[in-house]
Amino acid sequence: MEGASGIESALETAVASCDALGCPPRLAAAIRYAVFPGGARIRPRLCLAIAAGCGEPESPLAIATAASIELLHCASLVHDDLPCFDDAEVRRNRPSVHRAFDERIALLVGDALIVLAFQNVARAFAQSPDRLPNLVLALTRAVGAPGGIVAGQAWECEDSTPLEEYRRQKTGALFIAATVGGALSAGADPTPWRVLGETLGEAYQIADDIRDALATDEELGKPAGRDADLGRPTALAELGVQGAVKHFESLIARAAASIPECPGAEFLRELVDLEAQRLLPASANVGTSGTAIERLGPVTASARTLLLRTCGTAASMVPNITCTWPETRSFSAGGAPRYGTCTRLVFVTLLKSSPARWPEPPGPDDA
Repeated sequence: MEGASGIESALETAVASCDALGCPPRLAAAIRYAVFPGGARIRPRLCLAIAAGCGEPESPLAIATAASIELLHCASLVHDDLPCFDDAEVRRNRPSVHRAFDERIALLVGDALIVLAFQNVARAFAQSPDRLPNLVLALTRAVGAPGGIVAGQAWECEDSTPLEEYRRQKTGALFIAATVGGALSAGADPTPWRVLGETLGEAYQIADDIRDALATDEELGKPAGRDADLGRPTALAELGVQGAVKHFESLIARAAASIPECPGAEFLRELVDLEAQRLLPASANVGTSGTAIERLGPVTASARTLLLRTCGTAASMVPNITCTWPETRSFSAGGAPRYGTCTRLVFVTLLKSSPARWPEPPGPDDA
């Protein structure tokens, strides 16, 4: 996956345009505050992983698409934290945007980030206009109504909420945008990748429900237990903890199985398993079936991909990796062994068979 340097640089370039003369200074500062520092950046990393799997591991178009998806995600967080919805005081272990600035500025920040996301892809795809229309449509489906984040947020305003639709729209929509957008930015057919986005999105929402109930405020970077406080529909309310965990595991298995054959297919399957380990708190007491953690060991011909340090797990859980491939390069990686954060694997291995240098992973993430 593209690491922090590529994603953060693209986001910095996009946000810097708001520092131009004519943008009110408090609005410009609040936009930057909403985007930096980031959380796990899981959606843009997924987007870049798909682009790499489709044969364009360092495509500027993929990086721009990934950054725009993250801008849309940041916008949704700002709006979700507003007093009219969650009234959340904290986000990523610091005051939410409306608390740090004010409610009026926060509302405008969310709006500005949505517009900025589309400006960003429009600029990047100016030299590839044939790929732009389908990408824009994919992004609008992810944020609009029906079917997108706006619809998902609106379900919270209804007296009765269909849980599956709620999950798919509020959380799954941007995961679909990430997988479909990654394929489109690489000039590939997005159809085979849609199921992966749908399934990962649902799994992520269930994990979020579990974390909200079982994790601490410090692990989440925001107040825990808000779903129960607000009476929201959750997987735990429907299935209980063990039922939710079991359903999460089945979704992770389905997501891994849905990955179409491509140069990076095995790497993507490993990554799905490892990301699953990061998503659930230790208190869930679960290890996903056949996780990549248990399978990590010597690099074999069946993998023929690299093992990246993007995979979320406590460093103490990662065994030593012995590379059996000739002419490889290894890079040491840091990262504090904190459960519930995305720490980095000890080694990243670049295989001689790789057609191009695969992107570097991000650093440790906030909860």
